[in-house]
Formats: sequence, structure tokens, C-alpha cells
Amino acid sequence: MSMFSIFSVSGSAVSAQSQRLNVVASNLANVDAVAGPDGQAYKARQVVFQTVPMGGDASAGVKVNAITESNVPFKRIHDPNHPSADTEGYVNYSNVNPVEEMVNMISASRSYQNNIEVMNTAKSLLLKTLQLGQ
Repeated sequence: MSMFSIFSVSGSAVSAQSQRLNVVASNLANVDAVAGPDGQAYKARQVVFQTVPMGGDASAGVKVNAITESNVPFKRIHDPNHPSADTEGYVNYSNVNPVEEMVNMISASRSYQNNIEVMNTAKSLLLKTLQLGQ
């Protein structure tokens, strides 16, 4: 494994965490959504990662394998005066848990920052190595 493959690994992780942050932002933006474009309440989404093993081209890292929707039931609130209420007077709100999403956002943000720090450290080490040759 060459020193340059560190940039490939960390770069793929930064890209994956960036997608994770976008999904978290979408979930948080729809935390109180009642109905989406399909007439159903918004379903929370989660990013599924997959490791990319080192192959013949020595590339390794992580990638987003899928973005799945949560199967947690919608929050049902009794509000018969709401325009989206069903025949029983209940309104289906999104199944996004804002506390879980905030924890997910902090975790993704820290992972992103750590991978940027790995790339900066590798760059610094490579520069120091070049300076030794002078």
C-alpha cells in the first residue's frame, strides 16, 4: 500500500460522509412534514455504507451502497380539523426522530473532519519526506 492510497481511502470516506450529511439534512428538514409528493408522510432515510477492498489497482475505501427508508410507523396525531386528516381524524406525520438525526449528524461531521485530518497529516508527511531529499 503506497502512501498515495491514503488519499484514495480518506477521499472516498469524505465523499460518503458528505452524502450521509445530505441525507441527515433532508431528514431534519422534513421532521414535521405531513404529506410528500406521493401523498404519504415523509419517511426517514438512512445511508448504508459498503467497504471497498483493496484490489489490483490498490484502490480501497468506502462507498454508499444504498439509501434506505425507515420502516418505523408514522406519528399519528388526532387533529380532525387538519386538511390532511383521515376519516378518523388522524394526521400522519413523518417518522423522523430529530434526536437520532442530530446524533447521526454529529457522527458524520466528526468522521468527515477526521478524514480531512488524515489527508492533511499524510500531505504533511509527504512534504517532510521531500524536504529530506534537499
